[in-house]
Amino acid sequence: MGLTAAEQQQICVVIPALNEARSIAAVVASVKSALPDSVVLVVDDGSSDDTAKEAERSGAIVLSNPFNLGIGGAVQAGYKYAFRHGSTVAVQIDGDGQHDPNEVHLIVSPILQGLADMTIGSRWLGRGDYLSSRSRRLGMHVLSAIVHWRIHQSFTDTTSGFRAVNRELMEVFTRIYPSDYPEVESLVFAVERGFRVEEIGVRMVPRAH
Repeated sequence: MGLTAAEQQQICVVIPALNEARSIAAVVASVKSALPDSVVLVVDDGSSDDTAKEAERSGAIVLSNPFNLGIGGAVQAGYKYAFRHGSTVAVQIDGDGQHDPNEVHLIVSPILQGLADMTIGSRWLGRGDYLSSRSRRLGMHVLSAIVHWRIHQSFTDTTSGFRAVNRELMEVFTRIYPSDYPEVESLVFAVERGFRVEEIGVRMVPRAH
């Protein structure tokens, strides 16, 4: 079941992108098709190619960093825009085509229902047949173990860039957001400060380019 127009209007989809000129147009088009009433924001993180131009041509709002800040700085810029423009929920989708915007409702619904402050889309919870290299899977297991050791809570996909936060946590992230390993550290940060974080099974595909 998808989201209503009223629910979509509460959402800002933040797409951090670095040199994704070959894939960003398709990503924006898929988001706008799945969520026609949401704000679609591409944060161009100092790309040396035509990422910003392709995103604008596709109908997205584009926020261009003057130089590369890294994924943490790009996502935080997106959160600042979403918060200042009144969005209730900010959804992060990577600019490489891995995430299916038709599944945004899965990670947004628990937030709109007041059941979670942050949701993370996991490729390892039984939806789809995503494959990765053995070394990458090992790295993910190690990170998950470290996160469990720190916060005594288990997550299967700590590096997922498909996630959503409510307005309360969004406001916190506009002031404080990690720059090193931001997906992992923001998850730990949220849990340690008492925010409710839930993991949701989603489909993912290998990056387009």
